[in-house]
Amino acid sequence: MMRAWILPMLLVLCGSVVSTGLILSGSPGAAATLLLVFVVLAGVNSPLIFPRSIGASEARRRSAVDGRPVVFWRPGCKYCLRLRIRLGRSARRLHWVDIWSDPAGAAAVRAANDGCETVPTVVVAGRPHVNPDPDWVRTQLSSSEG
Repeated sequence: MMRAWILPMLLVLCGSVVSTGLILSGSPGAAATLLLVFVVLAGVNSPLIFPRSIGASEARRRSAVDGRPVVFWRPGCKYCLRLRIRLGRSARRLHWVDIWSDPAGAAAVRAANDGCETVPTVVVAGRPHVNPDPDWVRTQLSSSEG
């Protein structure tokens, strides 16, 4: 789990160092603005923006019951972030599996992608789809509820 927080911590640390330099050079306004930008970037790249992750086995079990897609993702992945943001509130209705915190999830992604941990991998009705269009995922979610 610690690996997921490395990039956000580095962003906050770098922002703090640069902001400190700007404060010492007499630009507190620019320092505050820059620090805010770094904190926002850290938040966007952290696991906090994603719905709560569950294990791969739990996701499969829940998906079998409710028919909702399972999304395998990892923190820091810009394609996962794009999918999450474009899905908006619909993202909370999917089952999310962080492959960095769940070895079984990472193994499932490798099995679906010829040994590569390519994310996001979205499993719909037992079939994996690598980096699908968010609109397509939203329609799959709608069809699983109807």
